[in-house]
Amino acid sequence: MAGIELKVISKHYYVENRKVSVLNGIHLLIPDNRITVILGKSGCGKTTLLRLVGGLEKPDGGEILFDSSRKTAFVFQEDRLMPWLNVWDNVTFGLKKQNCDESVIRGIIQVVGLGGFEKAYPNQLSGGMKQRVSIARALAYSPSFIMMDEPFAALDYFTREQMQRELIQLQQTHGISILFVTHSIDEALLIGHKIVIIEEGRIKSEFTIDTDLIHRDLLDAPLIRMKKTILDILGKG
Repeated sequence: MAGIELKVISKHYYVENRKVSVLNGIHLLIPDNRITVILGKSGCGKTTLLRLVGGLEKPDGGEILFDSSRKTAFVFQEDRLMPWLNVWDNVTFGLKKQNCDESVIRGIIQVVGLGGFEKAYPNQLSGGMKQRVSIARALAYSPSFIMMDEPFAALDYFTREQMQRELIQLQQTHGISILFVTHSIDEALLIGHKIVIIEEGRIKSEFTIDTDLIHRDLLDAPLIRMKKTILDILGKG
């Protein structure tokens, strides 16, 4: 099938013997070769949804339909690098030797802007550079689908903006499907083909943006209007 389809997904947890519903009746299609952004306030269920799609947790109700041959990689807000390994070894960590083509790995490291830093260790890298290593590690796995949980949230404004542009370029070059979680409206508008707004465990709205990602400008009138609409939706939540 094309993409990933969620049907009537629900998820709950028990806190001190009290049932807490996190997701309630989620219907969603995540298209192939696109960036789908899950947007919402803290605690709305964004990360839980991502973990369910990635198979890190199981739903309590409903079903998730996808191609079982799909290769999935994760990039989290924390870089999760091994401090005792250099950039090269972090990128290739977990790969089988037969899947570790040095020319391919070197090309991936170049693509994420870390050429010349192959032997550097995490404590010698900036926050943005560490996230590049995380993205390179995900790409080295040759995935068709990457899941990203607020990967740029801890970065400063300028580094975050640069990483967003680099992510767009990577997606356009490799045609990878990406599910991206954020609470930043500007980030969602800048990188998303599809924006899904979640509030209190339910989908409140979905938006599709057809403009070219590479040349997208947040000051364009249609995106300003969309931002105002999203602010209104979240403000009423």
